[in-house]
Amino acid sequence: MVLTEKILLFADPGIDDSLAIIYALLNPDIELVGIVTSYGNVSKEQATANAYYLLQLAEQTQIPIIPGAATPVEQEEASNIYYPEIHGAEGMGPIRPPSNLQYQVHSFETIRTIINLYPNEIVIVDTGRSTSLATAFILFNEEIKKVKAFYIMGGAFFVPGNVTALAEANFYGDPTSTNYVLTHAHNLTITPLNVTQYALLTSEMVQRLAQEGNTPFGPLLSPIFEFYYNAYQKNIPNIQGAPIHDLLTVMIVSNPAIVEYVYYDPKVINGSSEAKGMSFIDIRPTSPKGNTRIAVKLDYEQFVEEFFRVMLRLD
Repeated sequence: MVLTEKILLFADPGIDDSLAIIYALLNPDIELVGIVTSYGNVSKEQATANAYYLLQLAEQTQIPIIPGAATPVEQEEASNIYYPEIHGAEGMGPIRPPSNLQYQVHSFETIRTIINLYPNEIVIVDTGRSTSLATAFILFNEEIKKVKAFYIMGGAFFVPGNVTALAEANFYGDPTSTNYVLTHAHNLTITPLNVTQYALLTSEMVQRLAQEGNTPFGPLLSPIFEFYYNAYQKNIPNIQGAPIHDLLTVMIVSNPAIVEYVYYDPKVINGSSEAKGMSFIDIRPTSPKGNTRIAVKLDYEQFVEEFFRVMLRLD
């Protein structure tokens, strides 16, 4: 019997965050207990609307949506940039939630309530900027100790960044908050670009979903993918698909063997230098190993198999 993981998701949907939410909602091994929305790929307000729209399609609007941070800790000009060329003006490519969408949101205090409701069971997954999660650490420091594990999508270790030559977008967006979380989180796993850039959703995979799928999200997947894939092709002309960074991060919560790991204590460069947002680890032979589990290699065949198991409801 597979253990059901209770996930509290911090996200900024965004196409890949939206796909991660869809995957979590369809996965029988995951119970999505809340979504904390914040700025990042889109504004906090748009991220909140997008998250609710997906819950509405799934008829799971009982899952609380908790608006989080609207801006990063560092109020630099480049710190709060959205990416409409990658995710579309409203975060889901050509898909737009209804303009008359009505929904209720929950207070930030709900994070404390959820953790206390399921002590030592909650897995926090952060697929966006870590401002909201760092805030939760500061406000709910005693409750945070009751979290089972933390998973963060971010960083690029000895590989190129995706927002600058050195930095991945999530760590670049608020390196101060990221460093705070990296320092204080226990049982922490990071999925950096080292693995997520290879978690490619291809045209053939989307065609199979269209032919065999039977979920409330069917009409969204092809247009979202085409928009996302076209955006990546402009930056990486020979890429064979679109990397779904955030879905992989959710996937490994219940499927850790899909990736291989190293154990170090990572740090992120903050400030306004050209290296802002760069993640690094100390790999000198005399340096001690750390406690943070960092994914470094993806088994793509296992990834695809698990993707279809959930998205086509093959169980």
